Amino acid sequence: MITLGLIKENKQPADRRVALTPTQCLAILSLYKNCDILVESSTDRVFSDAAYTNQGIKVTQDLSSCDILLGIKEVPINDLIKDKTYLFFSHTIKKQDYNRGLLQAMIEKNIRFIDYECLVWHSGARILGFGRYAGLVGAYETLKAVGKKLNAFAIKPAYECANYSEMVKVLKHIAPDLKNNNHKIVITGSGRVSHGSAELLNEIGLKKVTPHAFLHASHSESVYTILDTHELYARIDGEPWNDEHFHHNHSLYKSIFKPYTTVADIVINGVFWDKAIPPHFSKEDTKSSDFSIKVIGDISCDIEGSIPITLKDTHADNPVFGWDAQRQSECEPFVKNSIDVMAVSNLPTELPSDASEGFGDELIKSIIPELINPKSDIIKNATLCENGHLTEKFQYLSDYVFPH
Repeated sequence: MITLGLIKENKQPADRRVALTPTQCLAILSLYKNCDILVESSTDRVFSDAAYTNQGIKVTQDLSSCDILLGIKEVPINDLIKDKTYLFFSHTIKKQDYNRGLLQAMIEKNIRFIDYECLVWHSGARILGFGRYAGLVGAYETLKAVGKKLNAFAIKPAYECANYSEMVKVLKHIAPDLKNNNHKIVITGSGRVSHGSAELLNEIGLKKVTPHAFLHASHSESVYTILDTHELYARIDGEPWNDEHFHHNHSLYKSIFKPYTTVADIVINGVFWDKAIPPHFSKEDTKSSDFSIKVIGDISCDIEGSIPITLKDTHADNPVFGWDAQRQSECEPFVKNSIDVMAVSNLPTELPSDASEGFGDELIKSIIPELINPKSDIIKNATLCENGHLTEKFQYLSDYVFPH
């Protein structure tokens, strides 16, 4: 018998998402007769304790009898139970300083830790993630900022919407205003985030155009375009684009985004970024009289990263700050000459029900069978530590976990 435990999200502010919904727990129990599930009691979770007990799922304060513990955000060190298997997003694989202690503690407590972020297919594609929901909510919050910027319309925050359907319904009420204002919206990226943002714009009837048409054609309504990686960067040496080369040689590329800074008024940024990848534009560029961008939804939210004027991350209750281009500093948002940046760093939690359902569906379909399989390569390759040591694949973290 294997007992799964759904942990309470104790990192503050508490996340409302959960790895498995009540009906998904019931589905697992039906599929796997050698499986049991316990749910740690929580008043923050989007699904109440009663929603689980009504499905016959046990709710408890004590998960010490569980074999595998499933969460979403990082588990506070004091809440870790030794000698268990944990799955959550740890934010340690890039050697993030703020979570060094967490990985150290898991090694000390003899925890087998599997990072959701490292669960990938043999092709290298990630299996689990909340990117689509970040894209959906990020696009919504960006449009909300546009309405406030122009004093054209006001909509409630995404977190006040019960689900994605209500979010779409809210936007459809103001869709005529959006369409008739001749906005030119650029979405950057080619993954789940950008696809989620495009999905929302499609839902409310905004027209998609090619990058070439976006730059060179005239339009009688609001339009958007999506820029894939090869439309954002080019090799410095002028050689043809090659995906594999780019992924291994970021420093050999330059940004080719600048033409869009003179045409677009809204940017929804969903790219992957690291320090070797050039930003879309410079802070100095924002001083130019040709710089037309007025609102940026930085879903990627890398501080001074692909969007160099993302000076900080923000929160759902105060999602936007302003950038004064002439003074090259932060200012109040929604003033006459500000460039306004929406930089909420945890967007999917604003749509917790839909996000949890989507995540849990993929977990059941692709990961639960692997967890039960003792010889799973997918699980092995996502295991950062076990038996009190870093695993072979993650030995590169040794100097991070055990600094001299």
